[in-house]
Amino acid sequence: MNKKIDSTQNSLIKQCLVLLEKSRERRKQGLFLVEGQREIQLAISGGYEVQTLLFCEAICSENSTKYTTENTQIIEISLEVYQKLAYRKTTEGILAIVKTKELALNKLRFKNKNPLILIAEAPEKPGNIGALLRSADAANLDGFIIANPKTDLYNPNIIRSSVGCLFTNNIATGSTQEIIDFLAQQNIQLFSAILQESKPYHSQDFTKPTAIAVGTEATGLSEIWRTQSTQNIHIPMQGAIDSMNVSVAAGILIFEAKRQRGF
Repeated sequence: MNKKIDSTQNSLIKQCLVLLEKSRERRKQGLFLVEGQREIQLAISGGYEVQTLLFCEAICSENSTKYTTENTQIIEISLEVYQKLAYRKTTEGILAIVKTKELALNKLRFKNKNPLILIAEAPEKPGNIGALLRSADAANLDGFIIANPKTDLYNPNIIRSSVGCLFTNNIATGSTQEIIDFLAQQNIQLFSAILQESKPYHSQDFTKPTAIAVGTEATGLSEIWRTQSTQNIHIPMQGAIDSMNVSVAAGILIFEAKRQRGF
């Protein structure tokens, strides 16, 4: 342990606040902030490097060094400083400055030769992205791809709403066309959740290498997904409206695929 920080005006604390608030700075510095023991542990398990660990001894009773990676700097912070940085006041007194990963599509690798992938086009709401990540984790998907991302994935609201599942998923981002080309190169069939020219989702065979694409609740998938898909699919609706929350719809579709695969 090198030092203790008692002032909210400290330069490192000011840096943390900037990382919390500004996606531009997260991208520029290649760093982001993670709050909570579970989330930090998941980040380390997911191969993320913890640059600096901040812990509040007034709250944190456990040995903080277990939440570190090689060359991690460990710094004690006062309760006042911790409360300035922490969003959830009931967390365990630990925060970490973590290095970002490159989430390029060409870096995506599948351990399974028969992959099942979820694609979300242009999701904006951190809550929806977090819920999609949780569903992808629950189904132990081989990949989660975001097309045309509108929101910085290292946004603290996404980390929080995903309950750390940002770190447990095999994630990539790319443009819609890049992703469609990638699927074709990998011989992965594409099912687009779109009403036009569609068939009920449960009538399709998801046992082969498969990607399922979902769009936003407001606009759905863009036109190219309709024309380039192996088959468009829909969830039959029995109520008065013809749409549901994107994370709920994605959960229905991917767990039908898992059911067909015997899981």
